[in-house]
Amino acid sequence: MNVLLLEDEEPASKRLQKLLLETDPGITIVGTIVSVSSAIKWFQENPCPDLLLSDIQLADGISFEVFKAVEIKCPIIFTTAYDQYAIEAFKVNSIDYLLKPIKKEELEKALAKFNKMQTAAVPDLSKLLETIALQQQGQDYKKRFVVRYGEHIKTIQVEDIAFFYTEDKVNFLTTKEGRRFTVDFNLDSLESMLDPKVFFRINRQYIIAIYAIKEMFAYTKSRVLIKLQPEARHETIVSTERSADFKLWLGDEK
Repeated sequence: MNVLLLEDEEPASKRLQKLLLETDPGITIVGTIVSVSSAIKWFQENPCPDLLLSDIQLADGISFEVFKAVEIKCPIIFTTAYDQYAIEAFKVNSIDYLLKPIKKEELEKALAKFNKMQTAAVPDLSKLLETIALQQQGQDYKKRFVVRYGEHIKTIQVEDIAFFYTEDKVNFLTTKEGRRFTVDFNLDSLESMLDPKVFFRINRQYIIAIYAIKEMFAYTKSRVLIKLQPEARHETIVSTERSADFKLWLGDEK
């Protein structure tokens, strides 16, 4: 069985490949794609795989853009932290989904479902795409976060947040004043909650606000080194995969 992966996070991709081969050693991973543009090119130049495992958030957009651009003639299993409305759409279209972090037993069930439906018709993605489009048109981004410090609980408005980051598997937000608080959401989830015109995920560790950028410098391999205000606890470098989109984001005046 030939399987194609759409996944832009290297650790998640490696884990998924490991689980797939443990579940079925007969699987051949025909490719691992990290962006919408490269996925479209792949489908235009290669025969359709037997199965597609696709994340929703890719390096340069969401995977639904791929399905709009090219006809996908194979079953799809989504690997995602997307919201419940989209999950309901997947169910309507008989498309399976796995919530991250993916568990081996859930992957086994999804593959078993795939094996049963191999002779069935390929699901129609039109209703899924329509549902997602409607959701995006009426997107209501998160306006504030509830945080705890000591025995106290307070809310922080999104416009007061400079950046989010992860450290030792704990997720934090840092305010414009430099105060740090833990948050209950990982960066994958935060990406879908935050207005993409204001916040950008520069790498696996940081999501930054446009107004938190103090200085930027050219770095190796087309990457960008960013100095944040307030200062970050780590070196903040835009990853190679995200550099082109980062530069587009900087110039987005819409």
